[in-house]
Order: sequence, then structure tokens, then C-alpha cells
Amino acid sequence: MSEKAVEEMSFEEAMAALEGVVGQLERGDVPLDQSITLYERGAELKKRCEAKLKEAEEKVHAITLGEGGQPTGTKPVEGL
Repeated sequence: MSEKAVEEMSFEEAMAALEGVVGQLERGDVPLDQSITLYERGAELKKRCEAKLKEAEEKVHAITLGEGGQPTGTKPVEGL
């Protein structure tokens, strides 16, 4: 079974996969070559998580509020 491509993962999937990678690296029971591969995948997963968090943050910042603090809609966010 092949692993899902990082760029196709949701935040939750990427975070779970990153936790798995970190766990394997912390145990230290993998050969050096595999450790390097795991580290590279971990870096990709971290980047994906950061991108998804930034995307969510931008969406939250785009919410416009009315006089009573109630959401009234959103404003356009560049790049989304």
C-alpha cells in the first residue's frame, strides 16, 4: 500500500503522519538511511501543516463582523 501524497493530505492527516514520523525518529530504532528518509518526509509534513494552518488563519481573518459582532460575510482573501 502506497502512502498518500503529502500535498493531498488534510491538516489532520498530515499531523497524524508527522506524529508517526517523530515517534519513529525518537525511538531511534531505524537504520540511518531510513532515518534520513523519515526526516525528509517529516519536513514535508510540517510544511503542509503550516500551510493548512495559514490558510485557515487567513479565512478567519477574512470574516467580517457587523455592529453587534455578528459575522456578516467574508472579504476576499488573495491567493485562495
